[in-house]
Amino acid sequence: MTVKFNQKRSAWALLTLSVIGLELCALYFQYAMGLEPCIKCIYQRLALWGIFAACLPGLLFPKETYTRSLSYLAGLFFSVWGYRIAAEHVEIQTNPNPFAGCAFMPDFPSWFAPDVWFPALFEVRGDCASIDWQFLGYSMPQWMLVVFGVYAAIFVLVPLYHFIRFKQV
Repeated sequence: MTVKFNQKRSAWALLTLSVIGLELCALYFQYAMGLEPCIKCIYQRLALWGIFAACLPGLLFPKETYTRSLSYLAGLFFSVWGYRIAAEHVEIQTNPNPFAGCAFMPDFPSWFAPDVWFPALFEVRGDCASIDWQFLGYSMPQWMLVVFGVYAAIFVLVPLYHFIRFKQV
């Protein structure tokens, strides 16, 4: 019998480590390069942490169908949410409008205050419209569109592949 790679702890660990790597990159940009995060950046960070949390059930119990399904659904939710925020961020940067911008204070529910609990990670300090960094001609939110798109594709295509492939066996 062939072991499906989505039932291996190492596959889930790789996915989880990729999120940690992206967060470490964000902290490097913030603290080493002095690029202050705006509200959209903070929301995108939270979406990445949501993907991290979504991967944990699959990492802890990779052979269980329910935990993998939970991880796929939650990961897809946070990937799409992050993609939407990154798309809004790109729109603000590419089509500046003095009447449409981003807030300077996060709009979190009263019971959830990551900007107060972990200000080093989630405190808003930057401006959404400024493009302070580019790589290969793309700004950070444009790269985050790619990142969230890849995560969403993984959370859709991997279970679909295994369902189709192993349903035929």
